[in-house]
Amino acid sequence: MKIGGRHYRSVWVEPDGWSVGIIDQTKLPHEFALLRLAGAEDCARAIKTMQTRGAPLIGAVAAYGLCMALRADSSDAALDRAHAMLLAQRPTAVNLRWALDAVRDAVRNRPRGERVAAAYAKAKDICDDDAATCEAIGEHGLRLFEQAWAKKGRRGKLDVLTHCNAGWLATVDWGTALAPIYKAHDAGIPIHVWVDETRPRNQGAALTAWELGQHGVDHTVVVDNAGGHLMQHGMVDLCIVGTDRVTANGDVCNKIGTYLKALAANDNGVPFYVGLPHSTIDWTLDDGMKIPIEERGAEEVTEIAGRAPDGTLTRVRVPPQGSAAANYGFDVTPARLVTALITERGVCPATRAGLRALYDSHPKR
Repeated sequence: MKIGGRHYRSVWVEPDGWSVGIIDQTKLPHEFALLRLAGAEDCARAIKTMQTRGAPLIGAVAAYGLCMALRADSSDAALDRAHAMLLAQRPTAVNLRWALDAVRDAVRNRPRGERVAAAYAKAKDICDDDAATCEAIGEHGLRLFEQAWAKKGRRGKLDVLTHCNAGWLATVDWGTALAPIYKAHDAGIPIHVWVDETRPRNQGAALTAWELGQHGVDHTVVVDNAGGHLMQHGMVDLCIVGTDRVTANGDVCNKIGTYLKALAANDNGVPFYVGLPHSTIDWTLDDGMKIPIEERGAEEVTEIAGRAPDGTLTRVRVPPQGSAAANYGFDVTPARLVTALITERGVCPATRAGLRALYDSHPKR
């Protein structure tokens, strides 16, 4: 995607050929800042603090973290230590484990002198695959958007509601849930996006709104609890979200609040789609309730960041001192509430049979 006319991916190898650059997402939308990561510890910190975030993207950044760890020490012991450290940063998204395992498996049985080059080659493959995968999700989703636009009689605008940020900032490029939106916009469908603010970190208001604005997509930021109201009044034609993990039976784990959107969509007959890459499917789980749900610091709930009237960036506390705050990062939407899954291989029901029909090359359990 482009920022100010220049194409960016969300992670890249720097000109030195070994360190990695990312966009510091904690500074958006008020400041566009780039950050250089020069070791596995830097990558772990960036993932933990959400300077880089989004299930596919943290997998890609972690893959480069393993590369830099091997550059410092190519032994099996160092590889295992770095793998464990990076994996521990975010427990919910399965992409992190998938990418780390892919790099580890690519180098494990190689001579130590070949490991660094093999790791970097695998990390690049992961990034290139993610970009191509997300664009394919966009193409398959575009067909659903075209059908929705035709059903609406091609009148007015196609109104889409999304939650959190599942755009190119959450992936290497294009995004998952936002890829069909970009494809539809570029194809000339007059599209309007309702952007949930997505408390407590405001990834919708801060990141999705910024992305859509950069691409010229019409959008409106709404509070998280407005979705049901909009659907009741016929102001939403379809919902589309991303996901951090999809179980083998089609349950969807995504940013906290997704489940409530799916319930409202189901009650109002609004299609509810989920965009996901192959790396997000957890074939080892059949029950979304078994997914570990990350609990983050209470300060994300009690404090909010923004730009003051004088232009300075500041944080303010909202609830009274002494009030406890809980911060569950994700919830699980049961497969029965998902209209369809949009993958790089096509669209399928949110069922084991649906997923297997697309991914029949995966070993059977």
